[in-house]
Amino acid sequence: MLIDLHIHSKSCSDGNLTVEEIVKEAKIRNIGLISITDHDSVGCQEKAMALARKNGIRYISGVELNVTFSHPRYHESKSISLDFLGYQFDVKNRELKDKLQQIAEYREERAAKILNNINAEFEKEGIEKLTKKDLREIQASVDGVLGRPHIADYLVRKGIVRTKQEAFDKYLVKCDVPKYPLYIEEASRLVRNAGGIMVFAHPNDPHGTSLVNLTKSLHEQTEIIEESILRYIDGVECWHSRNDAQTTNHYIKFAKKHGLIMIGGSDCHQKPILMGTVKVPEYVAEQFNLE
Repeated sequence: MLIDLHIHSKSCSDGNLTVEEIVKEAKIRNIGLISITDHDSVGCQEKAMALARKNGIRYISGVELNVTFSHPRYHESKSISLDFLGYQFDVKNRELKDKLQQIAEYREERAAKILNNINAEFEKEGIEKLTKKDLREIQASVDGVLGRPHIADYLVRKGIVRTKQEAFDKYLVKCDVPKYPLYIEEASRLVRNAGGIMVFAHPNDPHGTSLVNLTKSLHEQTEIIEESILRYIDGVECWHSRNDAQTTNHYIKFAKKHGLIMIGGSDCHQKPILMGTVKVPEYVAEQFNLE
């Protein structure tokens, strides 16, 4: 059975396919177990569960939470971002939904502040400033959760930059505003109180939100987890589209040592479509109480 427990939708996050299209694609690809894990959003979970059931695909509720983290021995104790996946929680849990709504509202405020910072750069370069109308147009282009990639897309459409990467390199990194400060203690409590499990996402992702920003040493990474993260998690993402064999083997061994659930997924944003391409062992499904 093909398994993919890390997928992002256009409907509620920064993917490129709607929930309907994801389920349809999963069926075409014969994926037997999926989870849509949108960033800081559970708004599409009920629809995803119903569609998966209708198409004979087993489904686990999912969400990806961005957490602010620091460690005294690394990065001069400065904060970095880490991602954690919540699974099998009650999608109607009021406390979790309220917190995610609060984070969504902050994202809107953050976007406006980022645009103000970009305008300061534009003023230096003699480029016409972005207006409230521009912000409304960016918001209108978003099906799910507003983020920096949507601003980058808009700068490309306006002809200010040629590519999304150029938008980040030239403006969005320099003009960034801190994300909502959700800490691991609260994130874990929210997921667990909703009846779910907390999983550390892609801990060694070389191009993403991961412990690589503190250390590239796998041994040091797992020391950090043991010291500061282990008590807040129930599992770790061992299989990921950007893992090499060494990373996967290291984290399988680590998970077994600590009795952690092991999950895997493509982290598919459908650019290109990676769903079902990561070889996740069938025993991963057996760790969950599935119907």
